Amino acid sequence: MPKTEIHPSAAARAYEARALVLQGGGALGAYQAGVYEGLNEAGIELTDLAGISIGALNAAIIAGNPAERRVERLHAFWNTICQPYIGPAANPMVEHSLFQINDLARQFLGAVHAGSALMVGQKGFFRPRFPPAALAAALDPASVGHYDTRPLKDTLESLCDFDRINDSGLHVSVGAVNVRTGNFVYFDNRRTRLQPEHFMASGALPPAFPAIEIDGEYYWDGGLVSNTPLSRVLEQNLARDTLVFQVDLWSARGPVPRSLSEVGDRIQDIRYSSRTRMVTDQMQTYRKMQRLLREVLDRVPAKQRTGDAACRQAAELACGKRSNIIHLIYRDKPYEQHFRDYQFGLATMREHWATGLQDIRNTLAHPRYLAMPDNVAGFVTHDVHRDEIEEGMK
Repeated sequence: MPKTEIHPSAAARAYEARALVLQGGGALGAYQAGVYEGLNEAGIELTDLAGISIGALNAAIIAGNPAERRVERLHAFWNTICQPYIGPAANPMVEHSLFQINDLARQFLGAVHAGSALMVGQKGFFRPRFPPAALAAALDPASVGHYDTRPLKDTLESLCDFDRINDSGLHVSVGAVNVRTGNFVYFDNRRTRLQPEHFMASGALPPAFPAIEIDGEYYWDGGLVSNTPLSRVLEQNLARDTLVFQVDLWSARGPVPRSLSEVGDRIQDIRYSSRTRMVTDQMQTYRKMQRLLREVLDRVPAKQRTGDAACRQAAELACGKRSNIIHLIYRDKPYEQHFRDYQFGLATMREHWATGLQDIRNTLAHPRYLAMPDNVAGFVTHDVHRDEIEEGMK
């Protein structure tokens, strides 16, 4: 008889923790919104949500709304911030038609939108500071930035229910950097009540955006230290079987640059990819050690396990739980340039969104990706793009 395939939602429920981890990347974050739409349509319910920078803002929209309204609110957020702060947006149908002409037309439109973001800002997100901060010898730390992000607070408050973020049971954490100490911190709804400022702090990238004050301290974008909150989610769930959808906007792997413009692109990729593979390699080693300790302790008589101090300490580390990391990475298009993270055009945004949606649909079409790990380490990673490349090389 043919083997019955398990629906993705049922396969995901086999895990005690189901996390969505969102990296920073500015305008590229629409890709993450597309990924979430695909998870939502597959009926995969999350228990944990972590983000940095634009990933934190997407996390706020997701966590701040009931499941049936999250995709709608994500659309509202992205359709808002992809319009210029001053003046009308380009006609979506005309822009889409121009966008489809060729790569040169796409580059031109991208440059226009990036220039618009620099000159006039983005609606519901940020606006140029006037008078410019550069003209002042000293300012309040909350004003030291080229742009004013107060419009973002209004947007978050209009689209998010912060009582829901804090009380719904979904574990939410966002990363930022304490400007005074240089320490990386996570704002966690299990430790504090999250407000718009916590999410804004995670995305306060200097020198464009000013630091955000929270309880007398000032915070900048978490991507300055670590752009990927994967380790946070894994460490929080060491005692649970965990499924993680890790959504990266920068690829650590890429071609060697052949021009100065390509050098800029490659620098961004390397700087903001945040060594996701290093984190997964370290966690795989740790999970393997936990499982081996568990197996060794199971061979020790119960009386000795409870009476021996070393065995008791080992038991605190030992664990038979498993982790499955499904890695989705946005792949740059040939026509995208170094300003792709602040290229807030509606046509570009919709393409990013559609790419994320298609990538997660392709990923969930592989039932084995969601299977509980059965290897020695109890830890696996999957990347549909990498698997497609490796399959093509056979």
